[in-house]
Amino acid sequence: MLKIDFNKTYLSGKENEYITDALQRGSISGDGYYTARVSELLEEKFDLNRALMTTSATHALEMAAQLIGLKTGDEVIMPSFTFSSTANAVLKEGARPVFAEIKRNSFNLDPADFESKITSKTKAVIPVHYAGISCEMDLIREIAAKNDIYVIEDAAHAVNSFYNGEPAGGMGDFGCYSFHGSKNFVSGEGGALVINSQQQKLIQKAEVIREKGTNRSRFLRGEIDKYSWVGEGSSYLPSDILMALLFAQLQEIDYITAQRKRVFDYYNQNLKKFLDGDFIDLLPVVPAVKKSNYHIYYLKFKNQKIRDFVLKELKARGIEAAFHFQPLHASPMGKKLGYQAEDLQLTNQVASSLLRLPIYPELSRRELDYIIQALEEIFCSLNRQVEEVND
Repeated sequence: MLKIDFNKTYLSGKENEYITDALQRGSISGDGYYTARVSELLEEKFDLNRALMTTSATHALEMAAQLIGLKTGDEVIMPSFTFSSTANAVLKEGARPVFAEIKRNSFNLDPADFESKITSKTKAVIPVHYAGISCEMDLIREIAAKNDIYVIEDAAHAVNSFYNGEPAGGMGDFGCYSFHGSKNFVSGEGGALVINSQQQKLIQKAEVIREKGTNRSRFLRGEIDKYSWVGEGSSYLPSDILMALLFAQLQEIDYITAQRKRVFDYYNQNLKKFLDGDFIDLLPVVPAVKKSNYHIYYLKFKNQKIRDFVLKELKARGIEAAFHFQPLHASPMGKKLGYQAEDLQLTNQVASSLLRLPIYPELSRRELDYIIQALEEIFCSLNRQVEEVND
């Protein structure tokens, strides 16, 4: 029996070299040599206006919430099918997350439901690019512009994903990236805030928030001879050692993406035949207008009972698989905000029947064949059970 991990970090071989170099430079705190290199790489590759490296996507979301002046009484629309950080960034400013439904074929924010939930209190929308496949950003931006609403992209899953040629994170007013150890390109912990506005005052405000309320960024650029406390802020700067690790990762961004696509395509080629059966509802599809980074490969089953059976059987064969987000509206915190577990039925159904398979560059053909064979055996077993019940 093979043992197949759910996730493995790809290492290019340059990580140790760059980390050692950072140590030798004495550049281990925030905004050092490698932080600048990573920011420049992201800005150039994706044609971004400004990318500020942060300690996490969570902190990038929090900074965006502060930059739009979110306050008590404001509302921000977002899917319930997301990580808690999306909602916490809003709650920390005293505002209220308003949960909207997702699309049946992508699990991304449903633009129609987003529009239906807009009120006079709505300040922003946070579309989440689930699994590395972008939301319908043209329509979301159109609705937001018509209602004077900020767009904050939660692109934690979607570094190196595109919609109509535009990069995820580069289409809204702000974009938030993650480089957590579970993502495609990693620094262990880390993220970035993308500022798409050309307003220099907004960028300077972001730098102050990120640098503990000081204008140290201007000091480092030689624009002033000393830095001072000039506003509210916190410490959102990642260590330059982590950025040295990330720089090595991002230099291999296209190779890593290509290898993940290899795995993604192999799954789709070998599992699409099961869409005609009684168990699988949906496999991920990348529409022509979108380019994915292949962050997640999922199976959407007919119901939770089937999903749980398949998960158990895969683990018995040494294959680590996992379900995903538990809807925020049905969580203990969601209930405190006044939501009911039965709200957003499609979100509930997706969350209870979704299963993620291993996907990472080092998955071999032998391991992929083993996973496919295991699933075939499991579905045969399920078919026999169904026949026995019918008999």
